[in-house]
Amino acid sequence: MKKELLHAGVFCLLVSGWLSSSLAFAQSDPSGKKRITDTYAITNATVFTAPGQSGVKATVLIKDGLIVGVGSNLSLPNEAKTIAGDSLFIYPGFIDAASDVGITKPKDPERPDDFVSSNPSDEIAGITPWRSAVDQFSIKDSKVDDLRKVGFTIAQIMPDGGMLAGKAAIILLGAENSTNLLKENSGLAASFSGSRGMYPGTAVGVMAKFREIYDNTELSSQRSQKYTTVSGLKRPEITPTYSAMQEVLSGQIPVLFSTSSELEIRRAISLQKEKGFKLVLTGLEDYEEVIDVIKASGASVLVKLEIPDDKAIKAQKDDATEEVKVLNARVKKAYDEAVAQASKLEAAGIPFAFTTVGVKSGDIMKALQTMIKNGLSEKSALAALTTNSASILGISKVAGSIEKGKMANLILSTDSIFAEDSQIKHIVVDGYIYDYDTKAKKKDSKDGKEDGTVKIEGNWEYTSESPAGSSGGILSIQKEGSDYTGTITYDDPSGSGKATSPIKNVVLDGSTLSFSFDVTANGMEILVEVSGEVDSDSFKGTMNVGEFGSFPFEGTLNPTLIANK
Repeated sequence: MKKELLHAGVFCLLVSGWLSSSLAFAQSDPSGKKRITDTYAITNATVFTAPGQSGVKATVLIKDGLIVGVGSNLSLPNEAKTIAGDSLFIYPGFIDAASDVGITKPKDPERPDDFVSSNPSDEIAGITPWRSAVDQFSIKDSKVDDLRKVGFTIAQIMPDGGMLAGKAAIILLGAENSTNLLKENSGLAASFSGSRGMYPGTAVGVMAKFREIYDNTELSSQRSQKYTTVSGLKRPEITPTYSAMQEVLSGQIPVLFSTSSELEIRRAISLQKEKGFKLVLTGLEDYEEVIDVIKASGASVLVKLEIPDDKAIKAQKDDATEEVKVLNARVKKAYDEAVAQASKLEAAGIPFAFTTVGVKSGDIMKALQTMIKNGLSEKSALAALTTNSASILGISKVAGSIEKGKMANLILSTDSIFAEDSQIKHIVVDGYIYDYDTKAKKKDSKDGKEDGTVKIEGNWEYTSESPAGSSGGILSIQKEGSDYTGTITYDDPSGSGKATSPIKNVVLDGSTLSFSFDVTANGMEILVEVSGEVDSDSFKGTMNVGEFGSFPFEGTLNPTLIANK
């Protein structure tokens, strides 16, 4: 079976003379730190364009941060850098709704000397709807990369604060030198957390205060409109709180109520019925008994992407006393009910998305796999991470699926995304590609080793294709201790036969091989980078030569050319 070897094919171009005419361009960025191209082609991957769609072999073409083509017969521009995807699976990038990623805690306001606990100022009482999550966000926070590593490319960030913390924003989990802002005002963050030592200090007090603010905002709006048309009226009071609440009253943005328990869910829905605002229930943890209530309300739903700890269940012993067994059975029942809740939302026909607020990124895939094992379909799980979240956030036109014209936010994994051994190899955010290390799967193979690595020692006869024609040579690989060394021959750019260069930075990770070597042309050294998949006695893929592009490469292990063992 043939797989791919990426990045190896400059030799014909060196002979053709095209390289010499391009040297000035190549020297424009000798550091290599700048993006060489804004155009990428991920070729021959298994692409899942949307939840419920079967994976198909296709190429995804990206330019300037957008998907410009998805298909099997795309015409690739010369400037496209090729990423061989024969062994990769491509999914839409995940979207995290109502997240705390990158959010820093604001400084608490100082209480004035004449502070009255029964009537505090809005800011001291945690009523700050005018604040923006953008002002609290840091792209340099380690949580950003942690979340990106598990597949998230977009997040709706929530400001930290009290009962009305402020406005949520939608951002890309992208490069530090980008603004990454998609939408600055996407909802009002609210919770039933009262203020310690002052009003409103209880959930009931929060409900009363919310009604008061809502009604006063409506009254302030009516008075302002009348004031502009009727003379002789007293100027209406306009406060930051009432001004910031106007978008909630007009229906421009929803209220994102944090409701982890069944009681909080009922309270938020009660307020929504009474006042008529758009409601998003977020952070749901315990909700099975109110699924019908949620469905009747029409509220959007964000489930916390977390499951209960199962350590206590794993520690249960068969020889326990009857009393302990009864207690263990209750714990197991509660756990089983908790991990099956998402599947019951699906069964009720309620579209939902996930939120990772307060969740460790390292636990996310385990939580998803556990939910799927307990009844949630993979289609609904993927929808909750992509199309549903995009719809709830109002960004379906630009995100949530792999389609021409949408943002290039992609996951490239080594297997189907929810498979036990699947690993994320690349993440694409806004057209920027992030590479992550993958560990080899353990397997038994007559052609490999128990740790999943393949044998690459030997002499490989290869050919590379370019616009100038075919070329080839010998790639020789030897193993010295735990390291690999070797050489590669290629057509000398001066036209005097074959030249030889040592290969360096040789890394074998499972069946993935990468290395590099230098080619000298007109007194200048050009770095050629090679990486990809090797299987048995064959490889197939491409070769990347920086600014000059990527070109097809095929090779076969020649048993008559024996390398050092």
